[in-house]
Formats: sequence, C-alpha cells, structure tokens
Amino acid sequence: MKKQWLSTLLVIAGLTSVGFSTSAQAKTSYYTTNPGIIRVKKTVAYYKDAAKKHHASTVHKGHYAKISKVVTVDGHAPVLKTNTGKYVTANKACVAKTKGYQNPKKYYQVNYNQIKPYGKVGYTVKRGYEGIKTWKIMRRLGTANGYNKYNSATSYAVKRFQRKHHLKATGTVNEKTWVKLGFSKSSWKSIDSYVAPLRAHAWNGRTDHIEAMIKQAYKYKGKPYLVGSSSKPIYGTDCSGLVMQALYAGGINPKPISAIHHAYPGNEWNSRNLWASKKFQHVAYRHKKRGDLVFYYQPGTHTIWHVAIYLGKGKVIESWPPRIMVQPIKNGQRSNVAGIARVFH
Repeated sequence: MKKQWLSTLLVIAGLTSVGFSTSAQAKTSYYTTNPGIIRVKKTVAYYKDAAKKHHASTVHKGHYAKISKVVTVDGHAPVLKTNTGKYVTANKACVAKTKGYQNPKKYYQVNYNQIKPYGKVGYTVKRGYEGIKTWKIMRRLGTANGYNKYNSATSYAVKRFQRKHHLKATGTVNEKTWVKLGFSKSSWKSIDSYVAPLRAHAWNGRTDHIEAMIKQAYKYKGKPYLVGSSSKPIYGTDCSGLVMQALYAGGINPKPISAIHHAYPGNEWNSRNLWASKKFQHVAYRHKKRGDLVFYYQPGTHTIWHVAIYLGKGKVIESWPPRIMVQPIKNGQRSNVAGIARVFH
C-alpha cells in the first residue's frame, strides 16, 4: 500500500522513471546550443515569432539556414532564430547541424573564402598573348584588328614606341612600358588579379549558388566579345572567360584553369579544358537545369569551341561575337551541343 501511494505521488510530481526518460529525450531531441548552420531534413514552417503563432513561410528538404541563437519560450519547445529574423523548429528530426552547402567530394568543392587569383599577377605581355591588356595595348598603338591577339604588327609597334621613349626595345610590354603607354600603374596588376567576389554563403543552398553565378554573368551583358579575356565587368570576355568569373562568384575555383592563364597563348580555348575536367558531372541534354554549363562542338572538327550558361526555358547567357548576350540554346551560329556539365549538386 505504501509502495502504491509513493508511486502515485511520483506520478503526480512527474518524477517517475518515465518522466525522467521523457525529459532526457526532450533535451536530446532539440538543439539547446546554437548549431551554427542547419539543413532542413523535411518540410518545415518558418515563423515570425518564437511562440510559433504567426506563420511566415514554408521551406523544404535541402534548405539551408544560418542560426543566430536558440530561443525557448515558456510552455513551448525550443526554436532556432535564423539570421533573417525568422524562427524554425529546433527539433533534430526536422533540422540537422551542418558545415554548410557542399558538392560531393569527387566534384569541385564550393569555396567560402574569397577565391584568390591563380597565376602571375602583373605578367609581361608578349607575342601570342590575348586578354584585356593586349586589347588595350593594340587600341593604344593603332594595331587593333578586331581580334585582340598580340601579333607581329603589335610587337613592331611596341618596339618603335619603346625606342621613341628611350626604353629597351624588346617588343614586349612590361610595367614600365605599360605606364609609359599612358595606362595607370595600378591597372597593370588589377586587370590580372580580378576574381569575382563570392556571392553565396555556406548557409545558402544550391539555388542561391546558381543565382550567384548567373547574377555575375549578367554583369557582363552587352560588353564586347574579347578573346582570351576574363577580368572585371567593365570589360568584355570571351565564352570561357565569362563562365570562369561566374564560377568564381558561385564559389567554384576550376584551377589550374584560371582567369589569368586565360590570356596566355593557347588558353583562349579554356572551354575545352573545362569540358575535359572530371570534376563536373556530365548529364544528359534532356536533364539540363538552370545553372548547368552547355558545351558546343565545332561542325566538321567536332572539337569543343564554345561554352554557355543555361538559364532555363531554352535560353543561355554567353559571350559570342560580337557581345555577351542571352540567346536560345541553339541558333544559326552554334547548335551542335556536345553535352551538359553540372556545377552544383
């Protein structure tokens, strides 16, 4: 009888072994310290308040969020306050702690520190080089011919200029000749060193990374097609130069393929190097999605000669003479699609 009476008291007090188990379970089932970044495991609601009385939106499996703190309101289960000011459940069955969005290991990893230039910043411009520096030099010396490749005429013009200004007549352009040509000293390195700023964070998911990439590409829209070029949005690019800066903005560094090396002899065909990379997943044309890279081959030779970014609804953004523009995925200029490469997974 005493045993039964004591048991009744414990049940009333909520101190039975079952009660203890439930309490322990509650602590392990919910985040009580800030998990930092979470990934949603199943569809959950976002709320405007910690008491979860005012619904804000619904997010689905695979969504990422940055958490600012854990909040507990009397009578309610813990919730997580996001960096956007909204609240989501702290239930571990619904959300999981993570380091952030990332591609599978066999593909290019997403960077969350600003990508650094790869190659020599402030390289000497020589015969066979392309890119923005060559384009500026040729325009300055009157040797521009619609194709910014440092040719023999440019080399001879540089030598004449160097002799006239008492510089060593090498026919190549170093920093000293560059400045004497009237260009700023700072631009000698800033043209080379430009890498698009990261426009997506670890707590942003796949869609945000794709949009970061496309947003960067749109910054070049209307600029001229310039072979071997991949620098600031104030200049033009060629097809792979545009794609590289877009990749940088999304956090992808495809080195040794780089914006700097793109101006070096032979590297204007970085579309071929990107196509050959095993760190992109190649998918069937019918499975293409917004943010994928579309590669084209040259009729006759069947070699890769162009790359564009798929926007969805049959459109791409690309650099194709005479400018960077949005076009149908297939048109009268290039319609031979070699394949589709997926950047983000």
